[in-house]
Amino acid sequence: MSRVDDRLAELGLALPEVSAPVAAYVPAVTSGSLVWTSGQLPFVDGALPATGKVGAAVDPETAKDLARRCALNAIAALRAEIGDLDRVRRVVKVVGFVASDPAFTGQPGVVNGASELLGEVFGEAGRHARSAVGVAVLPLDAPVEVEVVVEVA
Repeated sequence: MSRVDDRLAELGLALPEVSAPVAAYVPAVTSGSLVWTSGQLPFVDGALPATGKVGAAVDPETAKDLARRCALNAIAALRAEIGDLDRVRRVVKVVGFVASDPAFTGQPGVVNGASELLGEVFGEAGRHARSAVGVAVLPLDAPVEVEVVVEVA
């Protein structure tokens, strides 16, 4: 088992199967030493556990948990792309999209779900630059979507 696999096990996390793309793209792409994941929705066993706008149909704490799930799905896409997660040198950038009620302004707190998980899994290498963006709607009416860029050895 790798160091990252050990850490996932310590956290009680199992990587899911990589979700099939919902359009014409691939889950992750490598270029040079960087790997980009496509935007990951919070699928659990092929279904979205919640839909709707954060601040209306979805409360911020639930959305934060969903962002955490998006990050777990991104890690699964990374593993499928690079094989050994110990190759991750650094999480470079995270972009989180939050389908938001017009009055909701807590996008950074929601995307913390993803950022915190990446820190728990990759340690210091999980610290990253980030954007948290409020949007009107996301694919399949998902409340959150997260994409990740990592540097690999």
